[in-house]
Amino acid sequence: MAKVEVKDLTRVERIGAHSHIRGLGLNDLLEARLNSEGMVGQEEARRAAGMICEMIKEGKIAGRAVLIAGQPGTGKTAIAMAMAQSLGHDTPFTSISASEIFSLEMSRTEALTHAFRRSIGVRIKEEAEVIEGEVVEIQIDRPVCGSGSKVGKLTMKTTEMETIYDLGAKMIESLTKEKVQEGDVIHIDKLTGRISKLGRSFSRARDFDATAANTRFVSCPEGELQKHKEVVHTVSLHEIDVINSRHQGFLALFSGETGEIKPEVRDQIDAKIAEWCLEKKAELVPGVLFIDEVHMLDLECFSFLNRALENKMAPILVMATNRGITKVRGTNYKSPHGMPLDLLDRLLIITTRPYTNDEIRLILSIRCEEEDVKMESAALDVLAKISAETSLRYGIQLITTASIICYRRNDEAVSVSDVERVYSLFVDEARSTQFLREYQNDFLGDENVLDGDMVMATQ
Repeated sequence: MAKVEVKDLTRVERIGAHSHIRGLGLNDLLEARLNSEGMVGQEEARRAAGMICEMIKEGKIAGRAVLIAGQPGTGKTAIAMAMAQSLGHDTPFTSISASEIFSLEMSRTEALTHAFRRSIGVRIKEEAEVIEGEVVEIQIDRPVCGSGSKVGKLTMKTTEMETIYDLGAKMIESLTKEKVQEGDVIHIDKLTGRISKLGRSFSRARDFDATAANTRFVSCPEGELQKHKEVVHTVSLHEIDVINSRHQGFLALFSGETGEIKPEVRDQIDAKIAEWCLEKKAELVPGVLFIDEVHMLDLECFSFLNRALENKMAPILVMATNRGITKVRGTNYKSPHGMPLDLLDRLLIITTRPYTNDEIRLILSIRCEEEDVKMESAALDVLAKISAETSLRYGIQLITTASIICYRRNDEAVSVSDVERVYSLFVDEARSTQFLREYQNDFLGDENVLDGDMVMATQ
């Protein structure tokens, strides 16, 4: 008999470089724990980031800029990702790399404007008339001849009343599509006719011997069936720009080809949203724009950022860089972090420090748990020592490769020999540089190619 392996594909998760981070790991007093929510060390930087997050949540900070500066591999991007996790889904968070804006399809300032507008949310409030209750009975009458429209009746109830509604063909189709049955608690929007299934009533919990794992039981609604509810929609300013600027409307959101948007369109949208805010119909939600490797921007982009931060609809700008005193891109002027001094003067700067050996070992153990790799304590010590001498990123890369060698020899835990094996197979930056120095003359390069070799190469 053939063996068939059935895999559950309802949930697929990729393990990324920062997938183990759940938050900043702070207590109620904004003090950093040593190891919490995937974050290790960097107590001062995490506490500073936590204070920024609290001000963002309270709406007391907007149009400000924060710079996270530190050596490579000290957790700058991890702190930004932790800020995004701490703020939650209600606060817009946009993450880009500085090199992304150098596109041929649109100007650099337009690409930055898109990123800025994606980072500002608009919470639009509207009142909707809805029908909410428990389904008592669904009766659908089909024509005997087989042709013609279907008609039916829907009986719904709350704890205080029960009503029968006549159904048309479209409502019958919506009920069939949502697989509504007796005992379900549903929500019907009277304006659009959209049906949402809220769950199954507690009174029908014993109707079946077994229920699906994702079945949600709710109580029967109280009060009248028809009621007025305040519905809140949260969209970004960029989405509103796209819908109002192109002929195809909201379909441009899925195609991605939004192109450049005229400033007049944005001005009209800003004026309308300001009017809604005064009428209490909408609320602005300043989000966070994170720009990694910000030293890759040029002087034109930095000048745009200076002006954009003064706008009343500016988000919180968080930037990260690992450069010291270097040239500003496109100029011969040297400046700290490769950024103009007038922009640096506007920033709140958070610095990160190198990890200690104990912190490196703790981070590696967290990554082993995230990647579902069992590793012996001695092997983890060796890997931590390698990471301290080379780089943390190099050590993290060796975890999965060492687990593959461990799997090939049918063992459960990664041993010291597995780590030493992958260390010999994959060289780090220092050993690669040493190899190039030893065999420099054997590689092709402008300074190493002789005239005769150049002639032979061009023939």
